[in-house]
Amino acid sequence: MIGTFFQKLKLIIQDGSLRKRILFMLGALVLFRILATIPTPGVDINRLEEFFSNNQFLGLLNIFSGGGLSNLSIVMLGVGPFITASIIMQLLTVLSPRMKAMYQEEGEAGRAKFSQWSRYLTVPLAFLQGFAFLTLLQQNGIVPSLGFVAMMTNVIIIVAGSILLMWIGELITEFGIGNGVSLIIFSGIVASLPSALSQLTFTFDVSQLPLYLGFLLATVAVTAGVVFITEAERPIPITYARKSRGTKQFGGVSTYLPLRVNQAGVIPIIFALSMLLMPQVVATFFVNSSISILATVAGAVSSGLSNNLIYGSLYFFLVFFFTFFYTAVTFDPNRIADNLQKGGAFIPGVRPGKHTSEHVGNILTRITFVGALFLGVIAVLPIGMQAITGIATLTIGGTALLIAVSVVLDIVKRIEAQISIREY
Repeated sequence: MIGTFFQKLKLIIQDGSLRKRILFMLGALVLFRILATIPTPGVDINRLEEFFSNNQFLGLLNIFSGGGLSNLSIVMLGVGPFITASIIMQLLTVLSPRMKAMYQEEGEAGRAKFSQWSRYLTVPLAFLQGFAFLTLLQQNGIVPSLGFVAMMTNVIIIVAGSILLMWIGELITEFGIGNGVSLIIFSGIVASLPSALSQLTFTFDVSQLPLYLGFLLATVAVTAGVVFITEAERPIPITYARKSRGTKQFGGVSTYLPLRVNQAGVIPIIFALSMLLMPQVVATFFVNSSISILATVAGAVSSGLSNNLIYGSLYFFLVFFFTFFYTAVTFDPNRIADNLQKGGAFIPGVRPGKHTSEHVGNILTRITFVGALFLGVIAVLPIGMQAITGIATLTIGGTALLIAVSVVLDIVKRIEAQISIREY
């Protein structure tokens, strides 16, 4: 196995095109990490750390910003506005038949236009999110009180940083290896590991050694489960009808249609976080309002979302729901049935057309149920670990772990595909 690894590493070094792609990806990620260390002027670091330690939701949001939110850098929003814009565009495919046709039926040209509209939508969303976060941080005394000009200047800098990261992510996707947005989030997760390990070292207690060993075993088991579910698929057998031309026969080949158990990937977790973000930010914004009714409602919402049981239940339900929703948007059994029928293919024992569509839909529903349960458990895993152990530093970051494993598997597959092309 070690010999195979070094052999592949040698092929990567010898392949000039692949080597350039990997070096470009690494250089772009280094640039992102440099930008993430440039803080917004006048930040109270101690109050910022306390604010993040008392708010698990902002900790999760920090993951999707690529780690730039935790120190209020000039790229504090990360790729969050672009992800939110992409989510809104995905939702519009359900509400608008024209958007759905553009995304699913117009091919590369339609998807390019779809992505372009997502970029346009990113700008106002970044402006709104930047203004909301700066206002929220001002209320908590983390940043000094800003006048109108200073506020707008900081917001413009933050918006520019978010757009710059969106551009860097797209450059990584085009000239590097893997999905650029996912890699930016992944780099933020990896960059946070040293501080997490150092914090665990300082709080280490020898009397709790069995607990630490159990945590280590649980981490290994969760990682194995993430890899298994991420790679798991349900094959549906497909046979192509035989065709005769003269004395020769064509077709009759048997293959299969792979349906992934985790068809939606990490998207449902991002959807759920976006849905939970808005009420919490709005409630925190209005909790000190001079209008008593508004302040009371905002306080009730804020305290409710601060309760781990309520927050965890809502988080699990939204992840479960959005797994089915996103799978329904991106995977259409009717299109699969039509394409099979046009290609002269059929599922053995199932009639073409409507019956094939129903058969594929039933299988998809069953495996999506398993995938939705898995994603829901992974999402609320940190909350459960805190409740069981009672130690805040001992949390298996389910969402971060899922993203990290998915990104690593994707990069490995892409590199192996490039090596296979070179060998052939």
